[in-house]
Amino acid sequence: MNVTDIGWLVVAYIYVILIFIISEKFLKDKPSFSRRFVHIMVGNCIFIMPFFKDPYVMVWFLTFPITIAAFLLTKYSPIKIKSGVTDAGHALGLVYYAGIWTLLIFLLPDKLWLVSLAIGAMVYGDGFASLIGQKYGKHYFNLTGDVKSIEGSLTMFLMVCLMSSSVFLVYNAIGYNTPNYNFGFVVLISLIATFCEAITPKGLDNLSVSSISAILYYILMVVI
Repeated sequence: MNVTDIGWLVVAYIYVILIFIISEKFLKDKPSFSRRFVHIMVGNCIFIMPFFKDPYVMVWFLTFPITIAAFLLTKYSPIKIKSGVTDAGHALGLVYYAGIWTLLIFLLPDKLWLVSLAIGAMVYGDGFASLIGQKYGKHYFNLTGDVKSIEGSLTMFLMVCLMSSSVFLVYNAIGYNTPNYNFGFVVLISLIATFCEAITPKGLDNLSVSSISAILYYILMVVI
């Protein structure tokens, strides 16, 4: 592991720890908002990824340890640790979140732009969809056991479009090798990701949204 990667690991860990401290200490009276705060803010680490020289450093020293830590905070852990973040919402949601991030980096170490697009769709799309849906949702539907709202789904579509475009912008700005930006592909995948989130129950949208986004971007922008 080189010095650059150690430095970025330190930055990432300090950032993630601060997010959890803020969540547990200052947002503990709002468990649902606290969970979404962690969900969204930790997602900003997608913009740190391209600065690592060795992507596998992130796997073994960042996302995989966070996956384990997230599991240890759930009710399924052999070690009972009280956490407002995991008590709110679906118990394994954050485990799926960190786990799929780990898997995608492991499988696509030379295509971190694609990993960022997939994780960004899940992090910002699903995160803001939940926040806006809970606060402003008026038109509800329940397709597979989870109540969703049209307002939340619309927010997800818009946020996935916005954050996907931002990923291309940022990665290109720092000189990372990415395919040419295609707004049509972004809109199409954002629509499919939104539909996927709407029909996926029980916190599994953290897996389904990122997985389907990764597969579609790979097919449309790598294979074709």
